[in-house]
This record gives sequence, structure tokens and C-alpha cells, in this order.
Amino acid sequence: MQNKIVKIISILEKEIEVDWFLVRGDPFKVLITTLLSQRTRDENTDKASRALFSRFRTPKQMAEADVREIERLIRPSGFYRVKARRVKEISSILIRKNNGKVPRTLEGMMELPGIGRKTACCVMVYAYGEHYIPTDTHVNRIPNRIGIVNTRTPKETEKELMRIVPRDKWIMFNELFVKFGQRICKPIGPRCYECPIEKLCGYQDKKLKAKNST
Repeated sequence: MQNKIVKIISILEKEIEVDWFLVRGDPFKVLITTLLSQRTRDENTDKASRALFSRFRTPKQMAEADVREIERLIRPSGFYRVKARRVKEISSILIRKNNGKVPRTLEGMMELPGIGRKTACCVMVYAYGEHYIPTDTHVNRIPNRIGIVNTRTPKETEKELMRIVPRDKWIMFNELFVKFGQRICKPIGPRCYECPIEKLCGYQDKKLKAKNST
């Protein structure tokens, strides 16, 4: 199975152009940028995060900012009113409880409002250089569809992927499979006719078995 996964990743690396939009290095910027990326496209995240951090750069500045100005700056990201309140609330909590620092554990980050496991994993990977596989809807769905895992929840999928995917491939796995899911292996109507890993995919076999069982 591991050889198959390595082949799939190698093919996708050549075929899928990845926009490395996340700000790297600064944990606070990575945290807020990933928060803004929820339920929107990468280009919208990029516009919103650039505008926001051109005006406010630190948790203190963000905590003291007028929420309406934050809304205006991050409007391209969508759901901007909810996200603006989260940005300000998270910044205030970091100042009040953690001296302005982003926690360095998944558990610590997931105590912050609006921060789930996937976002926390992104911060661990892109800010702290820790090895995780952030598992969103695409990363949960596609490995199950193509037959490299058989799991029910994102947490189960993350655990299984970390077991079978070579450690040096963990960081790129999320972004490759997100782009693959957005462009080709879509939730409804996957574009199998142009899929670069079709010969390694078990999806058609699953469809055939389902058809024969009816």
C-alpha cells in the first residue's frame, strides 16, 4: 500500500499546481490565515490575509482593532462578520492568557474559539514544523474513495494516513489532495476521464460492485 501511495503522491506532485498561500513562520499569522481560509477559495484567503496583516500585525493590535475595520479588510474571505469576531476574540484570549503567543499543542489551539483540529494541525505544520496531516473534507473523502483507507471520520483518516504515508510526504499531502479534490476528484461528478491517477484508483471498482449488488 505504501508503494501505491508514494506513486499517487509523485504523480499528483507533477500534475497538480499548488498555490502555497499560507503565510509561513509566524504562528499567529498562520493561525489567522488558516481561520480566514475556512469555507472560501485560496485566492480570497490571500486577498483577505494580505489586507488584514498590512494593517494589523500582532495579537495586541488585532485585539484593540475595531471589529468593523477587521470586517472590511477580510470581506473577500466570506463569512467575514463571524470571522472578524473570531479574529478579535482569539487575539484577546492570546493576550490575556498566553502572553500573545499561539499555543504549541493541538489541544491548546483547539481551546480557542473557532479553531478545530484541521486548523490546529495546519499551524503545527506550517508554523512549528511539526509533522501532521491536516485532514479536511477532501483529505478525508478522497483516500476513502480511491481505496487507500477505509475510515469513517476525519480523525480516523488522519490517524490511518499518518500510519501509511511516508513521514516526509505528510506536509504536502493536504495541499495536494485539496487541489486534486477541487479540480478533478470532486465530491459530485468526479472528472475520472482526466484523472492522472485513474489506473491506481479503486473508485470504478467500487461503482461496479455497487451496481452489481443492486
